[in-house]
Amino acid sequence: MFTGIVQATCEVVTIDKKPGLHTLEVSMTPELIEGLTTGASVAHNGVCLTVTRISDLRVFCNVMEETLHVTNLAYLQSGDAINIERSLCFGSEIGGHILSGHVHTQAKVIHVNVNDEHYNLQIQVPKQWMKYIFYKGFIGVNGCSLTVGAVTEDTFMLHLIPETLKLTNLGLLRVGDAVNLEIDSQTQVIVDTVERYLSAKQ
Repeated sequence: MFTGIVQATCEVVTIDKKPGLHTLEVSMTPELIEGLTTGASVAHNGVCLTVTRISDLRVFCNVMEETLHVTNLAYLQSGDAINIERSLCFGSEIGGHILSGHVHTQAKVIHVNVNDEHYNLQIQVPKQWMKYIFYKGFIGVNGCSLTVGAVTEDTFMLHLIPETLKLTNLGLLRVGDAVNLEIDSQTQVIVDTVERYLSAKQ
């Protein structure tokens, strides 16, 4: 489990690409690596990956074919900045909302609006997922716990604060870029339960 509070953006050093399997080598700080062991879970752009090897300040994780298909990890290149969060520890403060690290879908940045007063992103989502996205609700975007802004038939807005831009890679996004979305699990359960109930009543 994760909180959606990104701890750092880290550099992708190399990507070993084999058919159906990519191995990421990510450079991390000593603070992030402290206590980390092989087999531990680390969120990369919101995707829960298992640590397979640690060497000096490098952490290696495998990305399987299904994950490459569903997430934006397939588009990573050496030198890219990736959002990193270690898994939640018992007793830790939860500053965001609970995330599983299981990305539901990719979405596309279609508009970036920046001035001295705000930094706004408009995200276009496959329509089948929009029923779970509500104004002022929670959503995970590239592993960041964020509050949803205005919602349309197939888009929602994000209004980002300077602290989020400083700690994450969201400020690097441009029109056309793909982001990972994780729907709030409680919202999904409520919507699906209501749909099933109404369907059964017909």
